[in-house]
Amino acid sequence: MSILNADLHCHSTVSDGTLDPETLAARARANGVELWALTDHDELAGQARARQAALAAGMAYLTGTEISVTFAGETVHIVGLGFDEAHPAIVEGLARTRGGRELRARDMAAELLKVGIPGAYEGALKYVGNPDLISRTHFARFLVEAGVCGDTSEVFRKYLADGKPGFVPHRWAQLGDAVRWITEAGGAAVIAHPGRYRFTPTEEFALFSEFKAHGGQGVEVVTGSHNAADFVKYAEMAGEFGLAASRGSDFHSPAESRIDLGGLPWLPGALTPVWELLDHRITRPG
Repeated sequence: MSILNADLHCHSTVSDGTLDPETLAARARANGVELWALTDHDELAGQARARQAALAAGMAYLTGTEISVTFAGETVHIVGLGFDEAHPAIVEGLARTRGGRELRARDMAAELLKVGIPGAYEGALKYVGNPDLISRTHFARFLVEAGVCGDTSEVFRKYLADGKPGFVPHRWAQLGDAVRWITEAGGAAVIAHPGRYRFTPTEEFALFSEFKAHGGQGVEVVTGSHNAADFVKYAEMAGEFGLAASRGSDFHSPAESRIDLGGLPWLPGALTPVWELLDHRITRPG
């Protein structure tokens, strides 16, 4: 079961991707994906379209979202998979999480203006499919278009990371809240791309421990921002904490993403794939 081309982490124009759900579904299928999930940030509006497109293309589908939480002063992402997208717990929880994005975006624009970059809020809005979900990625695309930086990676390094001129922190949901919303809606909570967080070993252990205690069930072992050493490290941590393993490209855009949909290595065979826990939640074609 670990030899399954499952891609359970990607983003559409509903949040900060550049392709719509239907185009993503077609791209995933063309790349050999067998089980797919669209996991837009803090939003479910693309789920019906994604599921319909996946089934029409002959792919199995799991509902998905990626929830931003604050843990130990860092923004951490929790992917939810296989939940009931109409369940009040997750619908209402995500609505509260989205609420602070506009104010944060206006504050980011004000900070960029201080360093001589005008019009950033309006510029970022041009890249936003859903104004409630304006994010740093949209600002990064504007700054590339404006010629301030050569690519979005440079933007994040110079302007949008902690301590840089355009960074504005945001208090997201609490870890326990996000896990509870997902599990009450019948899904499985997964720590997204743990190798990206700037935690000490003690803080990382605390994240995994608290996540597990709250009812979290999985961790992304194979994902677009992990390297080979990360695959090994988080496979070991999945075993240590009794977590299932997930696999997802975190694909956002053909021009920006390191890994295309369906292009990841296989999960290590000794692990329990998260889709085994969610077999009853998978929607299959036919």
